[in-house]
Amino acid sequence: MTTVTGRRRWGPGLALGFAGAVVLAGAGLVFSRPDVAAMGLPLAIVSVSALFRRADAAPVEVAVVPAPEDGGDGMLRTEVRVTGAADLAQLVLVQSERRTRRLVVPADGSVVVADSRPLHSGPVTAVKASARGVWSDGLLLEKSTPVVESVRNVASDAIGLPALPLSPRLTGMHGTHEGRRLGQGGDFRDIHQFVPGDELRRVDWRATARMARRPGDLMVRRTNTLSDATMVIAMDTADDLGTVVAGWGSADLERSGRTSLDVSRQAARSIAAAAIEAGDRVALHVLTHGGRSVRSGAGSRHLARVEAAIAATGQAGEDARFRRTPPVPHGSVIFVLSTFFDGAASDIALTWRASGHRVVAVDVLPTLDTGRLSREQQLALRTVLAEREDVLHDLRAADIDVVEWRVEPATVMSATARARR
Repeated sequence: MTTVTGRRRWGPGLALGFAGAVVLAGAGLVFSRPDVAAMGLPLAIVSVSALFRRADAAPVEVAVVPAPEDGGDGMLRTEVRVTGAADLAQLVLVQSERRTRRLVVPADGSVVVADSRPLHSGPVTAVKASARGVWSDGLLLEKSTPVVESVRNVASDAIGLPALPLSPRLTGMHGTHEGRRLGQGGDFRDIHQFVPGDELRRVDWRATARMARRPGDLMVRRTNTLSDATMVIAMDTADDLGTVVAGWGSADLERSGRTSLDVSRQAARSIAAAAIEAGDRVALHVLTHGGRSVRSGAGSRHLARVEAAIAATGQAGEDARFRRTPPVPHGSVIFVLSTFFDGAASDIALTWRASGHRVVAVDVLPTLDTGRLSREQQLALRTVLAEREDVLHDLRAADIDVVEWRVEPATVMSATARARR
């Protein structure tokens, strides 16, 4: 909520009222017409009375709050409340940072509901609002309030992933994946002689009758354990490149088309949902300095926390060229989501791979529209894409799986998962 002081200024009506009264009085004196001079008397009275209105009255206040229910169909509904002692309030609304509306509403607690359709996921400015009080039919105007805004975190849609890549070294003891360690719940491992600590219900009497060498020997059937995996999602938010290449660097999100951060948020949410559904643990890290992190966890509540953090992730600031390498649990599968243009994210991926983790590089660059590019711009684009391809080649050479999210991600991710099993 933003409040302004009670300082007012003259409106156009007040200046016209004084000017009209002076002109009519002068005309009456010049032409000896008292009736003409009397016509300016009401204008003078109204103008003077407006100047003596209370200056300590409560100024106009503007507050924007999310509506209890959104408008549906992807619309964001926001309530704009205007309060104050003025007769009226002139309200200026900017919806989704592209459409401006001007309204005149009563300043007695009026509520205006603004619907906005977001073009992208992530942090979105649904509404910007500013107002000023209007007194005495527009004769006096208050100073405009500072702009207040309602920023909403828009979640991206998720794609169902049938399977995710797994680490060759599963360390968990509870899950749905076949592990290599001795335990319970998995496939048959071997037949072994009974030792202290084995359960009697594991005794295989047929194997005992066939393989026992002396009386009293018992043979037990041993199985592998069912393990859970730890999935780590690392988002690189240094770049936010749209489908329309001609708009790169212009920050025009209205005409950019789908951006790389839109793709990244969709990929992160899809991976998190698939991992939680499989009973695995998920952690989230934003690679820029000061980026948010969500510790590893499982369950529907943890998934809600991860999805909220993904929806609140926007483009990094000026220090985006610096990256941080967050610690990850041993034996994790790390998904690095990046456009891989500057190579910083690939260096972190190579570091994690050298530490023994399984790393999956998810290329979140959207399908590019190269229309409206000059010949020089097309040449520059081919150059930077060739440099990016060298980065991806180095990742593949280091035994890092590279997945292009723009090309049937469910099929490609399932093929990547099957390739190492």
